[in-house]
Amino acid sequence: MNRAVLTFNSGSSSLKFGLYEAGPAAADRLMSGEIEVLGDGQSRLHASDTHGHTLADEAVAAATRHEPVERIARLVREARLPPPAIIGHRIVHGGPSLRHHCLIDDAVLHGLEEATPFAALHIPPALAVVRDARAHFPALPQVACFDTSFHAAMPDVARTLPLPLALRREGLQRYGFHGLSCESIVHQLGSNLPERLIIAHLGNGASVTAVRAGRSIDTSMGLTPTGGIPMGTRSGDLDPGILIYLLRERGFTPDALEELVDRRSGLLGLSGCDSDMRSLKEAARPGSDARLAIDIFCYCLGKTIAAMAQALAGVDTLVFTGGIGENDASLRAAVSQSLAWTGAALDPSRNERGEGRISTTASRVALHIIPSREERQIALHSAALARTP
Repeated sequence: MNRAVLTFNSGSSSLKFGLYEAGPAAADRLMSGEIEVLGDGQSRLHASDTHGHTLADEAVAAATRHEPVERIARLVREARLPPPAIIGHRIVHGGPSLRHHCLIDDAVLHGLEEATPFAALHIPPALAVVRDARAHFPALPQVACFDTSFHAAMPDVARTLPLPLALRREGLQRYGFHGLSCESIVHQLGSNLPERLIIAHLGNGASVTAVRAGRSIDTSMGLTPTGGIPMGTRSGDLDPGILIYLLRERGFTPDALEELVDRRSGLLGLSGCDSDMRSLKEAARPGSDARLAIDIFCYCLGKTIAAMAQALAGVDTLVFTGGIGENDASLRAAVSQSLAWTGAALDPSRNERGEGRISTTASRVALHIIPSREERQIALHSAALARTP
């Protein structure tokens, strides 16, 4: 029996939500929307129904940003949509003890609180939404869907960090993230799933994942979502000696280091002006720091895709997804050009249209744009876990 599932997807700069009619094998969207932080303290709520008709498009007060569940529940009522029977949450990191999607009870909530140090940028806002939802819908089952679950079976050679055994036993390993996005790509490819797939999830957070026969075998992010390629405000991988230098010579505290690598680095730190790729494109004059930031992002992305191709011993399909991956034609063109040595050949007109396959028919690597459907994956998992006997 299908049931209405209200999903919450807390990111580092937004809260996406959706209402789905979901059953064991399918989830049909009834409504979707987002509360997006735009900068300078401004936020906006927009939502649409299954036909694309606007249900809301409004500036959001600070109180709504911090306590959004009531506003979204009211939106469902105003649109006369089915009331939710299940609540599903995207949780970026569950730490070493929570690796599989599960129903949320007090013990799971405690485990999520203990996992906060693994993703300090993401877990606190997600926990705030979980608590808000549990208070607003106390009788409904709540489900935690972890971004790390898709990567839980990575081979030892990919997930093991070169640290002493005692530290590794404390859970210090490569976890990988954007797992729900990767799941959604695998699900959408269906019978066309290739043996060797690379998924480039490019947004304010960005990662690259190598998928063999539908299973993650390596990914660019590590212990936390700060690792990998440079992102909107996150540094990506750094020489650990830089952090030691800042601690020893500059007197940085752990909190100051966290602020630096999570909120002041990446595209923002490189450009000195913005973390949003759209704004950087407008400011990217030759020789400018904005231009350098974009070039470094593309360079690191190309190197990381090449590394994942090595892990897979080749690549059959490369998928671009996420806000940047789905919408930035010039970035896709630049990265695809850097990968010409793999036999990847971009079709410029298809790329500009931004539709499905964007490679030429002669390309040895199939290049695709596939929208990330994390909320649909949350709805599917939530419906399955909350199904009554």
